[in-house]
Amino acid sequence: MRLALITHKFVRGDGQGRVNYELAGAALAEGHTVFLLATEVAPELKAHSRAYFVPIGISWLPTALLQNQVFAWRTSRWLWRHRSELDLVHANGFVSWSRSDVNSSHFVHDAWIRSRFHTWHTRRDAYGLYQWLYGSTGTWLERGAYRRARCIVAVSEQVRRELIASGVDRERVRVIPNGVDTEEFFPAVAKRPVPGLPQGKIVLFIGDIKTPRKNLDTLLRAMTQVADGTLVVAGDIVGSPYPRMATKLGLDGRVCFLGFRRDIPDLMRAASLFVFPSRYEACSLVLLEAAASGLPIVAGRTTGGTELLTPECSVLLEDSGDHVELAAALNRLLGSAEHLARMGEEARRVALRNTWQRMSARYLELYREVAERRGTENTDDAHPREAGT
Repeated sequence: MRLALITHKFVRGDGQGRVNYELAGAALAEGHTVFLLATEVAPELKAHSRAYFVPIGISWLPTALLQNQVFAWRTSRWLWRHRSELDLVHANGFVSWSRSDVNSSHFVHDAWIRSRFHTWHTRRDAYGLYQWLYGSTGTWLERGAYRRARCIVAVSEQVRRELIASGVDRERVRVIPNGVDTEEFFPAVAKRPVPGLPQGKIVLFIGDIKTPRKNLDTLLRAMTQVADGTLVVAGDIVGSPYPRMATKLGLDGRVCFLGFRRDIPDLMRAASLFVFPSRYEACSLVLLEAAASGLPIVAGRTTGGTELLTPECSVLLEDSGDHVELAAALNRLLGSAEHLARMGEEARRVALRNTWQRMSARYLELYREVAERRGTENTDDAHPREAGT
């Protein structure tokens, strides 16, 4: 098949970009010709003989809201010229005004903007107003993109429910969870020291710590009631209010802010458990990365992707905003090294059932199904070699 995949990035170091990087690689390995409509594509993908990078230039307009419109217009213009030469188009949310055959939903703006933790409800200033405008516009644009798609893929059961609640026909929604690289993320034979990390039991948190969505504030309050262990936070601290909050709570020495880090696999192998009480998450890659690293997981039950976890490897909080419940879970787990070890072994088994290979195979099977439905399978090897110029 001749496939067009549309997203902003096809790279390993980006959440949605990593999903599409893996999918593009799997499609190429299966013998398909793949056109990558993006602003950035990993060199190894561009070097493949059947991969054609269609560069969508970066707009210099002042906000992401405007930049996304330019991106969508440019991808639509290319598709209008080349659609007849393609067997299938796969988009990711609102990335084009043109119709797609498959559209993956990685985040539902309609659900997030309705949350009481949305930025507009916590910051009634110019930034909060912009976030409300961004979310409202994103909701409208996503609905249009999903109406135009033949099939919508939700990356978690939570996203599926949110799509249906927003008006998407349930019959057109499939669930294909994201995957994990179990060779990049694996358990350490023994916990080894990592430069910059404290000794002893480590409770690891990774995420954006500039907004309240990841719920670090509740975790910090919980740490005031945790008897043992150090909370290690990986995330850019520039503009973050949480280092100051930790000091006010008397947690100096109990919380270590690392800033932005690229050595996430090493951090996970050094940790005792992973905690992720996010207030809204569609399907975070970091959950499966922690599982693949053999870490027990504490997360909110409403976090997308937790349906992949089992009770033997995780503690799912009924209310991720309840710092007392969170502290009790951490104390219970940190109090038994043997229990942590058993949970870590089960977490690894969960990850092995949810690899990138499995995810990609499900997408490729869906491609064949949708292409058959369209009746447009074509074995002609002709392709627009000059498409990216």
